[in-house]
Amino acid sequence: MPSRSPASPPVAATPMAFARSIAAAYQRYGQSPAHALKLAQITPNQLKQPTTHITARQMEILSGAAMQELDDEGLGAFSRKLPWGSYGMLARASISSPNLGVALKRWCRHHALIAGDITLRLTTSGDTAAITVEEKTPGKVGEFGLVHVLRNIHGLACWYVDSRIPLQGARFPFEAPTHVAAYALMFPGPNLQFTAAQAEIRFDARYLALPLRRDEKALQQMLQRALPLTVLQYRRDRLLVEQVRQALGNPAVASHNAETLAAALNMSPRSLHRQLQEEGASLQKLKDGVRFEKAKDLLLRTSKPIKQVAEASGFRNEKSFIRAFRQADGTSPNEFRKTGQD
Repeated sequence: MPSRSPASPPVAATPMAFARSIAAAYQRYGQSPAHALKLAQITPNQLKQPTTHITARQMEILSGAAMQELDDEGLGAFSRKLPWGSYGMLARASISSPNLGVALKRWCRHHALIAGDITLRLTTSGDTAAITVEEKTPGKVGEFGLVHVLRNIHGLACWYVDSRIPLQGARFPFEAPTHVAAYALMFPGPNLQFTAAQAEIRFDARYLALPLRRDEKALQQMLQRALPLTVLQYRRDRLLVEQVRQALGNPAVASHNAETLAAALNMSPRSLHRQLQEEGASLQKLKDGVRFEKAKDLLLRTSKPIKQVAEASGFRNEKSFIRAFRQADGTSPNEFRKTGQD
């Protein structure tokens, strides 16, 4: 269940405890997990080991087999089965939404129709959005069930908008388990908390306004192998350009070079340049854009001499500022100021 790069070798980072939860679902329905465990190459002896791990691929194979053999996509977490295709039905009910916020609200609302043990809610507070999971009977759904639901909806949200959605935090209503290290991989980000009032993930609310980039055809293809949604992490971040613009406007980000900007955004300089390129942008163009916006604001809002405007906007000197301004806007700073005032 923890994420890994498709190009990297398999890493055994998924807790065996999750495989045992799936085996327990078989016992609940009076069935044997032997076939599914064999497909995932997990021996009965390995299953009993309390601190061992399996790879994300093993977890995908085991989960997929169990969901079909048990006809329960909830894998025994809820009082009633979620027949095979239930989560696909929820995705279909949301795929026509105009933006991610509407899609997630629909998904949460419809989930209550198939699993009454939990209530999912999408809420916003300031710049932060949160998806919370409230259990009807605290502790009944269990660790694996809560993790499974949150990973599912987070992965689907990323797929809907074709973007990485970094988490600002995650909370869980149980004690930190012995395999707590896996949570940093499943829910990467700051502020990981346990013994909270309810399960929750938080992220930047601006993602909710992004339009969905998938259609029915893409959904059909995704549903043929939907489980990797819960193990893959998107490299692309469609809010990155706006985040870089905001960071460039922050005086606290010293010198605004790639290293300091990447550090402010909690990523490497290489990843910063690569992701900007994927979005058709570059750091230099964004820096120029921020400088020009600041210069235009000063020209219209103040009576500062052109030389002072150039310095305040980050240009080397007045001459280079005038030349760059004319190239970008087609007019001189003085002409722009006069037109704006008129």
